[in-house]
Amino acid sequence: MSSQGSVSRQSKEEQDLYEMKKAAAEFYRVNRVPQEIERALSQLLLQQPEDLHGYLADYFKNLSAPPRISRLKGREVYDASGQLSIEAKVFCIICNNEKVKSISHIPPFCLYSFFMARYLEEKTRNRENSCSPSQPEVVAPSPTPMQTKDKKSAEKDKKSRNITEKPFVPAEPSEPVLHGSLAIGSLSLAVVKTGAQIQGIPLYKYIAVLTGREAPTQFHIPVSLVTLLSCGKTSPGKLNLLKEVILIPKMGQRVKQIITMTLELQKEMMRIMNSSTKALQAIACDSGALTVSYERPEQPLDLITEACRNLELTLGTDIHLAVNCAAPELMDYTRGKYEVATGVLKSPDELVDMYQTLICKYPAMVALIDPFRREDTDQWEKLSKVTGHSCLLISDITYKSQAPPLPGVRGLILKHVNETTVSDLICISSKHKVVFQCAAALLLLLPQAVGLGLDYVILGGLSGAQRMLKYNRLISIEEELAQQGILGRFFFFFLNTTPLSLF
Repeated sequence: MSSQGSVSRQSKEEQDLYEMKKAAAEFYRVNRVPQEIERALSQLLLQQPEDLHGYLADYFKNLSAPPRISRLKGREVYDASGQLSIEAKVFCIICNNEKVKSISHIPPFCLYSFFMARYLEEKTRNRENSCSPSQPEVVAPSPTPMQTKDKKSAEKDKKSRNITEKPFVPAEPSEPVLHGSLAIGSLSLAVVKTGAQIQGIPLYKYIAVLTGREAPTQFHIPVSLVTLLSCGKTSPGKLNLLKEVILIPKMGQRVKQIITMTLELQKEMMRIMNSSTKALQAIACDSGALTVSYERPEQPLDLITEACRNLELTLGTDIHLAVNCAAPELMDYTRGKYEVATGVLKSPDELVDMYQTLICKYPAMVALIDPFRREDTDQWEKLSKVTGHSCLLISDITYKSQAPPLPGVRGLILKHVNETTVSDLICISSKHKVVFQCAAALLLLLPQAVGLGLDYVILGGLSGAQRMLKYNRLISIEEELAQQGILGRFFFFFLNTTPLSLF
């Protein structure tokens, strides 16, 4: 009986083993495992690599299932300047294991701008309510004959002014900002970065593929626009109008050449300020540029002109200038005028005359960014007609991406904020001539600018570790393209007969 039981157990084990081998053979047959192994071994014999197992690992890795996003994770972090940012992580299943493929950060640029706009809108509304006819009437004493004469004269002057002056246009309502929208932009960047990593190609090449056009055989590096000086509202002096004076280098220069030239120019500017009889306060601002205490817009432009002359740099040939006026930040809504300097107010029409004078005096100033609010459409058109092709008008559409185009505007400034996705950037840049303004923390925008084929990118001043990281990143991309033999030349010239050759 014992021998019969032993034979029975042995036959059952053999039967189970047979069934297992049969199931394994069917599994391998269905999934074509023997054919792939045979092909891998054939290729291994032909190639005869030094690392046999590494070759086999790469061979079978190419046959693995495409990675898929398993989960997303976001959290609040602080950047190098202590500002709150959003960090997004993308987790993918790769070769049956979950891995973190990309991390992106976006600082909340828009929050201050959005709430300030709401504040100004509320302030304007309160002022209008305080001037409404529902206020109780105040009984004044009877005027004397002389007061009556003066009053009639004042009313006559007021009527004559009303004929020429146009009513003040209130601020447009701000575009709504979705709660938690910062995560949308950060996540979009992370997903795009993940796709590039999975395909094993640089991010700028991946962006070029996403544009839907044929993969370019050559890439060009956007020209770096460097902020030289800042004389805006946060500067120590009275001048508010020149938030950024931006250097536009001559075409065909490499990024290192632009940086070297700009550093020499800044050094000469510092020498001039230090040797001046009037002590000038100069400190580094958030944009990485020098902020100087000036009272009139001619003063910083004269400083740059003198420094260029000392270095034998020809303004208008070797260097051009663009000015970010940031006029919407200067509007005094209680008076309906721009405070171009502390205590100095200009109406929109007066500001047109002021810009015209500056452009005539400094012909190397060939671009104005946000010279007015969006609401002052008549002045945009008037300034465009006055300047012609000698000076381009550029509008920052970061917070008004859906707004209709302004008259006379031939270039747009775009930053990656809020719910702006990479797809949005691709769509906007395909329809308009766009300049990216890259914040200190957004190194990922540089490969995007290269991949989208943009002509210019504003990177700020040459100060601060975070700012210089951007320039170093652009240099590394340029060197990488040159090593691969796909670095194209940039043939656009700033002062061309076609205004759109710049932006």
